[in-house]
Amino acid sequence: MQLTGLDWSIVVAYFAISLLVGLIFSRRAGKSIQEFFVSARSLPWWIAGTSMVATTFAADTPLAVTGLVVQKGLAGNWLWWSFAVGGMLTVFLYARLWRRAEVLTDVELIELRYGGKPASFLRAFRAAYLAIPINALIIAWVNYAMLNVLKVTLVGENVSDWKLLAIMLAITGFYTMLSGMWGVAITDVLQFVLAMAGCIALAVFAVQNVGGIGALQEKVVAAGEGGTHALDFIPDFSSTAWLTPKMFLSYIFVMWWASWYPGAEPGGGGYVVQRMASCKDERHSLLATLWFQIAHYCLRPWPWILVGLVALVKYPELRTAQDAGIGYPRVMKEVLPAGWRGLLLTAFFAAYMSTLSTQLNWGASYLVNDIYKRFCVRNASDHHYAWISRIATVLILICGAVATQFVESVERAWLLLLALGGGTGAVFLLRWFWWRINAAAEIAAMVAAFVFFILAMWVIPHKGAFTFLDVAEYRTVFIALLTLIVWLCVMYLTAPESPKTLEQFYRKVRPASFGWAPVRRLAPDVRTDDGLFLPSLLCAALGVAVIYTVLPAIGALIFGESVRALILLAVAAACMTALIIILRRIGWQRVVG
Repeated sequence: MQLTGLDWSIVVAYFAISLLVGLIFSRRAGKSIQEFFVSARSLPWWIAGTSMVATTFAADTPLAVTGLVVQKGLAGNWLWWSFAVGGMLTVFLYARLWRRAEVLTDVELIELRYGGKPASFLRAFRAAYLAIPINALIIAWVNYAMLNVLKVTLVGENVSDWKLLAIMLAITGFYTMLSGMWGVAITDVLQFVLAMAGCIALAVFAVQNVGGIGALQEKVVAAGEGGTHALDFIPDFSSTAWLTPKMFLSYIFVMWWASWYPGAEPGGGGYVVQRMASCKDERHSLLATLWFQIAHYCLRPWPWILVGLVALVKYPELRTAQDAGIGYPRVMKEVLPAGWRGLLLTAFFAAYMSTLSTQLNWGASYLVNDIYKRFCVRNASDHHYAWISRIATVLILICGAVATQFVESVERAWLLLLALGGGTGAVFLLRWFWWRINAAAEIAAMVAAFVFFILAMWVIPHKGAFTFLDVAEYRTVFIALLTLIVWLCVMYLTAPESPKTLEQFYRKVRPASFGWAPVRRLAPDVRTDDGLFLPSLLCAALGVAVIYTVLPAIGALIFGESVRALILLAVAAACMTALIIILRRIGWQRVVG
């Protein structure tokens, strides 16, 4: 793909602006780790929420969605659409609790919720686990996706991966190391706008290239076995040519609560908690998370899906390929006219850098706040910790570069992470509302998930009754259910947390008291969320309904099904109206205060 002078000027201008933002916020970020990691808790909701959306955009996501569409049809996206349930629970049940906890990282909550040496061990272990191997895996698949885009569209296959990686990581690492969370969040807003504009433009050109939206539908239907079901939003249970009914049910009933996944952690976690902690107050925290969920599921997917459908039509051999996501950059290379190529490459750089900068800052926050400051050097100056934060950023960057060499496809990396965290999600959901959960249970969940992952991948022969373990989604369900049994048993076989620890957590966070009966008797004066719990659950259900009606409604509008689109939008409007009425009845200040 040849770039003109205009294309190159767009790319260069974007990098110059990103580096300028890093320089502008460098002095502010160097004041303290509060500034470096959570913007001194002063972000407005729209910046924090857009930053979350930009982070989950990434260079890998369009490629992964393309792979899902090519190999499993439109309904294949339920692999990640199903997480909307947990996302809306985070908005209405957990966002205010996280903000009340006033933690800098999600693992800092561990020593607030649990006590003694087990809590200290769990905090240190989980911080190291998330900062190095897990974060490296996430950075690796983002790097892998960006390398594929550049090699297919711009530089060719003969350029060394290490040379490309060095350039990409040096630019992003430099402004992230300088500017901290302020620079990351501000550039995320710019990057999200650029990435969305570029992806929409590509979708338009791609659809035009195959003859328009009507021709695209006809060609998708003719693309192969079961082609008539490739465009089903809900898979046809009589057909297994695309997404099987069992796989769909595993997404809907297990995946969203069972696994820890970045951006869709059960009950909130990772960089979502970091953004919530960066907000001005609980109200901004809730609004930021709500905006993130709506934009994440309703605004972003259709440009990627359309390109995925075009890739299915143009490259049918990808249905059986190991990395079907390569269809996205191939479409870019084939359909983009001069002048637009620079914008699309800039969009991908923006998506890539927004995710990478967050992963670097987020991973460094664990190393500094939860390991170095907590266990190594406790009373150093703010300036000292700020410099250690920059060093930790570089360490995370190097680990991610090394891990990139082991990624085979983006979708496989997604599924690997889901399986690794199988079964841990239930602990993260329940620890806020059930006093009996202890540090031993959470440790058991992490260990059991890893052990069962090893067993399912390499020890248990995939024969006879165990052939289902060949399918990544079923393997995750297997791991999740066994892990759930293990940590429940460990919880009941070990002592609960001390009354003092539980009371301190209860007083600070003020969760609904129905699962805290023994602690409620110790602190009868605490005003908890009892009256908000059921209305919050209803708001979450209505929020999920809004997403699952707006999402297909947009598709119906694109494909000219106006009656269906109007019906779906009417249902969405009714659900949103009911949600607003409930919020007004209980009062915004009671939801967030």
